[in-house]
Amino acid sequence: MAIFLTKDSKVVVQGMTGSEGRKHTQRMLASGTQVVGGVTPGKGGQSVEFTGADGSPVQVPVFGSVAEAREATGADVTVIFVPAKFTKAAVVEAVDAQIPLAVCITEGVAVRDTAEFFTYAQESGTTRLIGPNCPGLISPGQANAGIIPADISGPGRIGLVSKSGTLTYQMMYELREFGFSTAIGIGGDPIIGTTHIDALEAFQADPDTDAIVMIGEIGGDAEERAAAYISEHVTKPVVGYVAGFTAPEGKTMGHAGAIVSGSSGTAAAKAEALEAAGVRVGRTPSATADLMREIMRGLQA
Repeated sequence: MAIFLTKDSKVVVQGMTGSEGRKHTQRMLASGTQVVGGVTPGKGGQSVEFTGADGSPVQVPVFGSVAEAREATGADVTVIFVPAKFTKAAVVEAVDAQIPLAVCITEGVAVRDTAEFFTYAQESGTTRLIGPNCPGLISPGQANAGIIPADISGPGRIGLVSKSGTLTYQMMYELREFGFSTAIGIGGDPIIGTTHIDALEAFQADPDTDAIVMIGEIGGDAEERAAAYISEHVTKPVVGYVAGFTAPEGKTMGHAGAIVSGSSGTAAAKAEALEAAGVRVGRTPSATADLMREIMRGLQA
């Protein structure tokens, strides 16, 4: 099994005819994902040729709107590769089409736009938003929605939720001997759709996930809130890492949400909260992977 994304997911790509959309659509198809269409206003009725997982050519139809694509294909996932200034309209269109899962890859989206389309998605009651500014998610061996390379790791029983795309890739590589049920990059902007807590809840309920890696970073209080949730609701072993132990105060580090002010949002404070909740926290990504290896070997013994 997996969370949010399975072998049965039918994916459309908003912005598929652009350079990034085209490149990553090819990668998603090569990994076995059911990409059933693309969406580009004004290009409905066209098609784009890709190479399928078996090496044969695949013609993917282009639709003029998400609603048209959903009606024609039964799509239940959209991956959004559009410029930042068009992202709000793209997400709203996906919500209006009642797409259950919208994965927004675009970075540099104005915080006000994100706040508005996040609220719109929440109020719809039909669409889960992942991102923006995220690598998406992958259920290895089943489907891939976003830009996570599919050949880093295979299927397994570890769940991974991370604010950082790069650290998602590293953790998947370091733990490739065990594999993953689902790995999800939630993004590092100040406002995001799906949170650590959302993923933790889903992994806890997933019978094919045995243990969870949670990667956070400095800034905000998302990790502290996740720690409180873990202490009350998660019985599976959780290993954590918080990026930014050496970050100077008041300086944004990488992600727009990664900024420390005083003692608020520091890596040390987050690690302390997680450890108080029973989470084993590594001080480096590799040390974190070592902790999970120890847990998985114990579970397999």
